[in-house]
Amino acid sequence: MTRQIAATFDYRCPFARNAHEAIVSAIRTNALPDVEWRFPVFSLDQVHVEEDEPPVWERSPEAWGTGVLALLYGIAVRDNFPDQFPDAHVAFFAARHDQGRKLGHESALRDVVGSVGLDPDAVAEEVWSGRPLKTLAAEHSQAVDEYEAFGVPTLIEGDESVFVRYMERGRVDDLERTIELLGWSRLNEFKRTRLPR
Repeated sequence: MTRQIAATFDYRCPFARNAHEAIVSAIRTNALPDVEWRFPVFSLDQVHVEEDEPPVWERSPEAWGTGVLALLYGIAVRDNFPDQFPDAHVAFFAARHDQGRKLGHESALRDVVGSVGLDPDAVAEEVWSGRPLKTLAAEHSQAVDEYEAFGVPTLIEGDESVFVRYMERGRVDDLERTIELLGWSRLNEFKRTRLPR
């Protein structure tokens, strides 16, 4: 039986990057053949909006914050160019964390989609259609309202949701261990007080 697991992301989070590189690696190598992955967005900008302020998706683009535009590009690729999504997904994280690119600058995002063989104009047209912004609002709200998500990455399967901080990049074995524990609900929190590094 195929398991359906969602993994939330925001391109600015290094822990999300570690998880999503592992997920993409698992997909590419068929390391977890019984898992079908979904990639809902979760806006870290929205998490920091004050209670009486409008949500980021109801603001003008200059007031979105530094991560929203990248999420819109990710949604546009995921939903309209799914074959290129794994490459673009990893490339968006790399642009932020390896190259230090500013993901709030559209030129950086256009460079990323161009680097994976996509037409930057076609992706930008979808980004500015308004559809990805509605998707962002729906997916972020669902993660918060239904699963009480508060950060990325949050792994979601059925009614279970778990926030995980992966300390190493791209480790499929860490991912495998996590999904083994996903349904084990007798343990709520396991947090190291310090990390030996």
